[in-house]
Amino acid sequence: MIEQLFGSKTRVKLLKLFYGNPSRAYYVREITRKIDEQINSVRRELSNLLSVGIITSDNTNNKLYYEVNQKYEYYDPLLEIFGGKKPLSIKNSTEPSTGAEEEFKLLGHVELVVFSGQFTRDSSAPVDVLIVGSVNKNAVEKYIAGLEKEEGGKEISYTVMKLEDFKYRNQIRDRFVTQIINAKKQVILDRQNLLNQ
Repeated sequence: MIEQLFGSKTRVKLLKLFYGNPSRAYYVREITRKIDEQINSVRRELSNLLSVGIITSDNTNNKLYYEVNQKYEYYDPLLEIFGGKKPLSIKNSTEPSTGAEEEFKLLGHVELVVFSGQFTRDSSAPVDVLIVGSVNKNAVEKYIAGLEKEEGGKEISYTVMKLEDFKYRNQIRDRFVTQIINAKKQVILDRQNLLNQ
């Protein structure tokens, strides 16, 4: 039914991809692989979404990347429809993250999960994934291996930190933690509003 409302199955898949990962940019071949659609229909729909202003494009390292336009006037309603779980951002980190807590229960007691670096195309970020809490090392390695597979085999750099270490390093304005806080990021889970302290 939603395909009929929005005109095409490919467009709906694109909207789900972009709004499900609003701080993430993708290049065309990556998009076709992720949504399993023909490259021509993907290009056509990307052109439509660009012309309306729903997504933006940017050329980096001779690749054209596309990401959702968070300044688009109907961004919030479209996020409600296509976003599934609403990722937390610094501005709305007091809102509960639907589904994220369940997803990370398998890793242990997770307080904070931040995606940055290659997920947001921000080379100033020291790592791609930061996980804060008391976690099972093997479960984290398995989770990261799964992410790497999703990303087409790209190696993902990650850091696991205990809660008290993160709080202390944030308090003393540790360079590593400050770089993560200042980088473009997608906050997946922040139980204690740690990024606003």
